[in-house]
This record gives sequence, C-alpha cells and structure tokens, in this order.
Amino acid sequence: MQGRVEQFAEYLAPQEVERLHEASLEILENVGMLVRNERARAVYAGHGCKVDSETSIVKIPCSVIEEYRKAFVPNFTFRGRDPKFDRTIPPDRPVVVTGSSAPDIIDPRTGKVRRATSSDIADIAFLINELPGYDVFSISTLAGDAPDGRFSLSRFYPALKNCLKPVRSNTRGMNELHDVLELGAIIAGSEENYRKRPLITHHYCPVISPLTMDVESTEALIYLAEKKLPVFGTIVPSGGITAPMTLTGTLALGNAEFLALGVLMQMVRPGTPLIYSILSTVADMRTGSYTPGAIETGILQMAHSQMARFYQVPSGGYIGLTNAHVNDAQSGYETGMSVTGALLSGTDMLNMGGLLSSLMAFDFAKCVIDNEIALMLKRIKRGLEFSDENLALGVIAEAGPGGSYMENMHTITHMRRAAVSPNVAVREMREIWEEKGRPDAQACAMNQAGKILGADNPAVFSADLDRKIRARFTELVAGDAGWKE
Repeated sequence: MQGRVEQFAEYLAPQEVERLHEASLEILENVGMLVRNERARAVYAGHGCKVDSETSIVKIPCSVIEEYRKAFVPNFTFRGRDPKFDRTIPPDRPVVVTGSSAPDIIDPRTGKVRRATSSDIADIAFLINELPGYDVFSISTLAGDAPDGRFSLSRFYPALKNCLKPVRSNTRGMNELHDVLELGAIIAGSEENYRKRPLITHHYCPVISPLTMDVESTEALIYLAEKKLPVFGTIVPSGGITAPMTLTGTLALGNAEFLALGVLMQMVRPGTPLIYSILSTVADMRTGSYTPGAIETGILQMAHSQMARFYQVPSGGYIGLTNAHVNDAQSGYETGMSVTGALLSGTDMLNMGGLLSSLMAFDFAKCVIDNEIALMLKRIKRGLEFSDENLALGVIAEAGPGGSYMENMHTITHMRRAAVSPNVAVREMREIWEEKGRPDAQACAMNQAGKILGADNPAVFSADLDRKIRARFTELVAGDAGWKE
C-alpha cells in the first residue's frame, strides 16, 4: 500500500534522544576536539569556535552546532559508471556496500591467508558487479603489489575497470587523491563531465576516537567538500578503549564526534551531503580484542541510526561484520543478527560484505554468502506489500477447499518476486544433498564465485579507454579480472 509511513525499531525514547544530543553538545563545548589539521582549526575559528593555538583544542559552542546543523541535507547519492546503478539514501535503502580495506585475502585456490594484491581487487570488483545484493563496491582490500606512489591508483583502477556500480574508497595523501580524481575524469570523458556526475565516492575516517581529528584525512575531506565532490566520514569509537565502557557513553561520544565532523563540512560548504556513518564497538575487555562482530555493535548502530533521524540525515556504517576467521556458525550469526537489527531500526547503508577476521581478511565465499543475506534484507524491507490484489481472494476462491495453487497462473506470475531464491542455502531433501557430495555453504559459495569469475566480464573498460588511462599513468597495475583456466 503506497503512502504508508515506515515504522522503525527504537531503543531511545524521545526525551532520551534529546538528552543524548544535549550531552554531545556539552562534550563539544566543554571538552572539545583535538584538531591536528591547521586548515580545519582555521575553519572552526572563523565560524565562532574557540581554538587554543598551543594545544590545538577546539571547543565548539552549542549555538554554533545548532546553527550549522541546519545546513545538513537529508539525502546522499552514490553514482556508478552506469547511471542505472546510482543509489540515493534513504529512498533506496538498504544500500548494501562491501566491507573495505582489508590487508589480507583468503586465497581462493589454497584457502590460505596472504597479502591482497591489485589483481584480487579486480576479481572482487567483477564479482560485486555480478552479485545483485550489492549496490556499492567499497574497495575490499589493499594492494600489496602497488608501485611506489601508485597505491591509491592500484586500488581504484582495477575497481573501476571491472565494476559498473558505484565505487567508494579513500586515498593516501593529496597527491594520490588528485591522481584518482584525474582517473575519474578520464573515465567520464572530461573534467567537466566528472564534475557534473562524479562516479567515485570518497570515504575517510578523519576522526580518531576519542575526540581527535587527524591531518591528512581531514585535509582531503575539506578539499572534496569545497569541490562539491561526494565524500563522507565514519566515526569509530570503541567502548572500554577509546570511549566509555557503557553503551550510552560510547553513543554520546560518537554522536559528538559526528556533529563535530558534520558541522565542519557545512562550514566549508553549506549543504554538503553527508552520512551519519559509524563503526561503534565495545571491546572484549578480557583480552582487549576489537569486536566488530559483537551484538553491541548492532545495538549501537541501531541507536546511532535513531540519532541520524533526529538530525534528518542518512545513516549507515560498518555493520554485519564478524570476528570469525572462517565461514562458520559464528560468522553467520554475527553478520545476520546485527544487519537485521540495523535494517529494522532504519539504517540506510550497510557496509557488510566479504570480510572475516575483524575486517582483516577478504574471503570470496563470505562475499557470496553475504550477497544472499543482502537479498534477504532487501526482501524484509519490501515487506508484505499489502493490497487487495495481493490478498488474492479470487485465486483462493478459484482453487477452493482442497485445491492446488502449483499450476495457477497467479503462482507463475508471482513466484520469482514473492520469495528469495538462494543459490548458497540448501533446500533439497537430505538424500539429494548427500548425492551431491554433502556440500556446505563454503563450497556452494565458492562454486558460485567460480562460475561468475570464469565468465566474460561485461563491465571491463573498452580497449580505447584503457589505452588512454595507461598512457597517462605509467607503472600502472594490470587490473585484469577473471578466473580463467
């Protein structure tokens, strides 16, 4: 039924939302932010903030926060090489994004962990292009084979070469950022075309909890905001280590950090789109271990998403991650529980695909499994689609008591859309499964990955475009994808 107001699961009462907002204002006005970037300090100072030149502490008055959050905008758009893959949140929620920047990969042939290379990025980009659950390719790994001065290009080039969907990642330093923007302009056909339709989304973590803003990431974020190019930051407090041990304390600190970053972007250019993006966690204090797979990460995401609605901005973050090192039950329940909670709470963007070992290793099978979880999440979002037509009273009357719906045209018409048809999950009888060799989820997922990566790649650059790129950038990695025998 069109026009229905979407309802969300909420942890916080309205007065608690207000109190958390007030607490964050208190933190920023009384404790402040350690801002290491000189330009950022100057921006804050020029817009009514108190800057201590000796300590680099910036204290942001409540009135300044309230003034500049009026410039927050409610939507953020990811653009791809092919406009049919453009996605805007919140309207297109849930937008499912791969996890990003893992240093390692589970080798698809040996099953052993090794350093990831640019060739792996090319293969993952091709896979993401073909898996329908994913909307955005956030470059999943680093590139251990990158030539000197070509680290960022060695990630963006194979990603863009093999994926028509939006591509998102970060860069090392301003020189490499300029190279990536030039790469985007070549792909778009000109700088003017790129400015009109930027096909790369930039992402940084400029805030280092607790309450510290770094130099290089902050510089890149300011530059991109000035140029009206898509960029956003993620806030990453960890309860017990870089934030209070209580969930509400971590929430208040993370919310303050989001506000500090968000108003900086509006001070640079009012109306700059942003995402309330977080990876708030609570450490396992028995060992000090980082725990992105903990259920508390899901709880915090749900609460942060409620705060995002209070500020009327899109929400999202790294959610649906796991501490597991293999695709086992732990991997499944850590991913599944947190993303389901996040979806029901109104989270718009989910960075959830393909990573094991606390974001340290990419696994092709995990990526395929997470694609099925993504399709299930999108089915939950669609819901019952209540209407007189879907009640099917005429069909029920036609079949009558004791009748069958198997051969009814209504069934044939709706069967592909009504239910998710998984490729990894086993649904046949046990005897058939045993005859097939008792394949588990890992085996089924790797088989699907192999089928995709053994086929022709519809996203690859044309030969002419590839020549232009390689003529401009010397010592560029090959960027070729596929598991050809």
